[in-house]
Amino acid sequence: MGCRDVHAATVLSFLCGIASVAGLFAGTLLPNWRKLRLITFNRNEKNLTVYTGLWVKCARYDGSSDCLVYDTTWYSSVDQLDLRVLQFALPLSIVIAMGALLLSLIGMCNTAFRSSVPNIKLAKCLVNSAGCHLVAGLLFFLAGTVSLSPSIWVIFYNTHLNKKFEPVFTFDYAVYVTIASAAGLFMTSLLLFIWYCACKSLPSPFWQPLYSHPPSMHTYSQPYSARSRLSAIEIDIPVVSHSN
Repeated sequence: MGCRDVHAATVLSFLCGIASVAGLFAGTLLPNWRKLRLITFNRNEKNLTVYTGLWVKCARYDGSSDCLVYDTTWYSSVDQLDLRVLQFALPLSIVIAMGALLLSLIGMCNTAFRSSVPNIKLAKCLVNSAGCHLVAGLLFFLAGTVSLSPSIWVIFYNTHLNKKFEPVFTFDYAVYVTIASAAGLFMTSLLLFIWYCACKSLPSPFWQPLYSHPPSMHTYSQPYSARSRLSAIEIDIPVVSHSN
């Protein structure tokens, strides 16, 4: 497998990256990170559940789909450290992952639509597909780390809240969505690394263009090039011979 073709690994990694970024978007916007369940022993009242997200908070009675209280200013008054960290970590992870997607797309488009004979005037602007995919893989790995660490911390912070107050806190399905999305980013990174390692047979470093230079772009050889390799500086003095 060579770097000069679009392979299933790069296409699959791109699709996996899109799905992972969509999952991060969903996890960021969902109001289901933490659930506070308030149980009453009064038969005339219903149990109340408070759903806490990164940006909004919703309180609803059991069996009801409408929010009794919908706090849209929750994002500015978050008093739980793990959710506050996630407010910064998840958008940052999305930005990094989208940058990686852009690099992957540039690399695939350059591979699919490249010209067999590049323009010598644009030689310094040639895009290296393998380099794009390698950097994209590193960015996907970074985005997965940024989103996974605080998401797992939510699980442990729940235990801390239950010990500090009462065992009424549970983490909700937004945690699972974000952890699965982070795992997808790691899988995307792994696919790109595997693809790049299969291209190690290429002689050029990853930061150089991958085009094979046609004969017209090779250095022009003088008739005495075989002699010129013997010394760095060589001056040819023409000899005029007189014939009698």
